[in-house]
Amino acid sequence: MEQPTWQEGVYAALKAAGVKQLSYVPDAGHAYLIKTAHADNEMRPVVMTTEEEGIALAAGAWLGGQRSVLLMQSSGVGNCINMLSLPINCRMPLLMLVTMRGEWGEFNPWQVPMGTATQGVLEKAGVHVKRAEHSEEVPEMVAAAAALAFDSHIPVAVLLSQRLIGAKVWVK
Repeated sequence: MEQPTWQEGVYAALKAAGVKQLSYVPDAGHAYLIKTAHADNEMRPVVMTTEEEGIALAAGAWLGGQRSVLLMQSSGVGNCINMLSLPINCRMPLLMLVTMRGEWGEFNPWQVPMGTATQGVLEKAGVHVKRAEHSEEVPEMVAAAAALAFDSHIPVAVLLSQRLIGAKVWVK
């Protein structure tokens, strides 16, 4: 019997946590989750034009009695800073899965500044941050982050390291 991939484990953890909405800006690092959500009649995937829209969607989902997850790349974290005051001040849960750029094997120097700052920026904004480096820890970490966010009504981010998701390669 074949072992499930860590991405399959993450999707299973989201389902087990009762997540019904998945918002995202298209990102290759989240491709499995996005594709799987689109094929799942019980999950509502919502494509966004910018990442901070996902915080508003998460608040609306929570007010409507549903749970959501926001998928983004580390470069999108900077777009969300002002909007993070919504879940913090209103004591609403926010679960974010952030694929990291600007780290291991990065080809694009424009990704490095925000990739370097992502964890500190989120923590300074009041978000509880967990970082996954190894595939075997990811599903359990996402499950624990979901429980922390939804049970404690706080924002939680899981950073998925670039080494874990794989470095993008520039194709000429």
